[in-house]
Amino acid sequence: MFGGGGMNPRKMQQMMKQMGIDVTEIDAEEVVIRTGDEELVFDGAQVTRMDAQGQETYQIVGEPTTRELGAGDDDAAADDGGSDDAGAADAGGVPDEDVRLVATRAGVSEADAREALEDVDGDLAAAISELE
Repeated sequence: MFGGGGMNPRKMQQMMKQMGIDVTEIDAEEVVIRTGDEELVFDGAQVTRMDAQGQETYQIVGEPTTRELGAGDDDAAADDGGSDDAGAADAGGVPDEDVRLVATRAGVSEADAREALEDVDGDLAAAISELE
């Protein structure tokens, strides 16, 4: 970022502090960036916040996975005010696509799959594990 090259990290931090730049590591579990048509999801990313002269800058280091907009968890559906994309999840509590996936993987009926998903709050892996 500043071209520190082979500079000692402690020395770099000292110089940044002298320039009024405060750097903080954030213990983030997940970072989601929503664009117009997709979401970039960083699980276990390294996140750094830099505060320089009242301007905060965030740096994310990690490999994102991409998912379609609206395919996120229940929090994402609540954030957009319950858009039409999340309609199946709102009506039945669990998206139909998740029900079909669990039913196929576990070899059970969709009714059993939906019940298992509701018991584990929509956790696909836990529902499949419970049914196997």
